[in-house]
Amino acid sequence: MTYIRPTFRHPGLPKNELGYTTKEYEGAISTLCAGCGHDSISGSIIQACYEMSIAPHRIAKLSGIGCSSKTPTYFLGNSHGFNSVHGRMPSVATGANMANRDMLYMGVSGDGDTASIGMGQFVHVIRRNLNMVYIVMNNGCYGLTKGQDSATADAGSKSKKGTVNPFQPIDLAGLALELGATFVAQSFSGDKEQLIPLIKAAIEHPGFAFINVISPCVTFNNNPGSTKSYDYVREHIEATATTDFVPEKKEIKTSYEKGTGTDIKMHDGTFIRLEKLAANRDPYDRLAAMNALQNSRNKSEILTGLLYVEPQSTDLHHTIQTSDRALNSLEQHELCPGAMALADFNQGFR
Repeated sequence: MTYIRPTFRHPGLPKNELGYTTKEYEGAISTLCAGCGHDSISGSIIQACYEMSIAPHRIAKLSGIGCSSKTPTYFLGNSHGFNSVHGRMPSVATGANMANRDMLYMGVSGDGDTASIGMGQFVHVIRRNLNMVYIVMNNGCYGLTKGQDSATADAGSKSKKGTVNPFQPIDLAGLALELGATFVAQSFSGDKEQLIPLIKAAIEHPGFAFINVISPCVTFNNNPGSTKSYDYVREHIEATATTDFVPEKKEIKTSYEKGTGTDIKMHDGTFIRLEKLAANRDPYDRLAAMNALQNSRNKSEILTGLLYVEPQSTDLHHTIQTSDRALNSLEQHELCPGAMALADFNQGFR
């Protein structure tokens, strides 16, 4: 089996302003479970970058550890990439951004990678308003380690083992708003009509742009009490010596009007409730965004859309007054101006 995409594409594929087709923005063939919402997010990233005519070599994609952090392999194969350690993607993104401010930085993380081991890093990258797009593929479980509840799992939800989660979830969008993030949005992996414009807006935003995307896990978001659950299937195919089995599922998609809600049926037969922000809502009011998020949470709804954006955002480079040029482009005489320059600098503190 190969994970390399065929090089052939239809010669009539439309091209963007750079003369590229979507082929130049694709990556390897996904090895995630069939129907995984993460693949739909990867597709949205590909489409957004293609439509914006961004040269792939201008993009740096970064990730941590987890199912979500594998996805940079599956999009923007002609871009720069760095897969860091668990929860430390923001530090790597910060270092790279400080060295080369001319790149477009896109960080991909998961609810475990961000809301647990990476929480401290997440908090400080928001506080510094680093100029990057930060996408969380949020499925409420640890997919790589067999479906334990993550810190974003809802209280009362059942894990694959049937245990009920007794803890309140961490609301990443609410936390980002509270910490002063200058761009906060939520979406659903199957709603590309909403997600693609949000990714475009995040790319254009001069500062930290956070998008929390609800992305159903086809393997671990099931109800073990159901006879249609994957646990039940495993128990009944044990005689065939199958040690693991992930039934192939269709990707969950949706489309609905702004200012309305919809119930999305999961693969196990349960539902989540999505509520899309009204078109006339003011996205510049942080307090109103926090209240709207809290109200939707009280009604067991997931509010989607652009929650808040700060139009006068200034990023980390502006705050600490770094060089207008990328540090990696500076010559030695500019970085080390000599003893006389150092003496003059020190004289200013006497």
